[in-house]
Amino acid sequence: MATVNVEDGNFEAEVLQSSTPVLVDFWATWCGPCKMIAPSLEEISEEMAGEVKIAKLDIDSNQQSAMNYGVRSIPTMILFKDGQPAATLVGAQPKGKIADWIKQYS
Repeated sequence: MATVNVEDGNFEAEVLQSSTPVLVDFWATWCGPCKMIAPSLEEISEEMAGEVKIAKLDIDSNQQSAMNYGVRSIPTMILFKDGQPAATLVGAQPKGKIADWIKQYS
């Protein structure tokens, strides 16, 4: 399962109503650190398929969702469980740290 793109319009259906935990990566095309972690998130989405869904939300196109969850810097990853934010991780992190973080909170 590859990462999925979410937008303000489908955020509730894709994230809040998901039966599995969802990591939402709040990112932007101009963000260097966001581009650095993108391959790791793709790999995690394959390795943890069925355990967690990895979603990407471009904050430039979807400012409402970013504002709703207080995203002030990117990359910001918020792990949603049962429709609620369970944990937040800010900044570019190594793949192993992201995977361990997901396992800890999902």
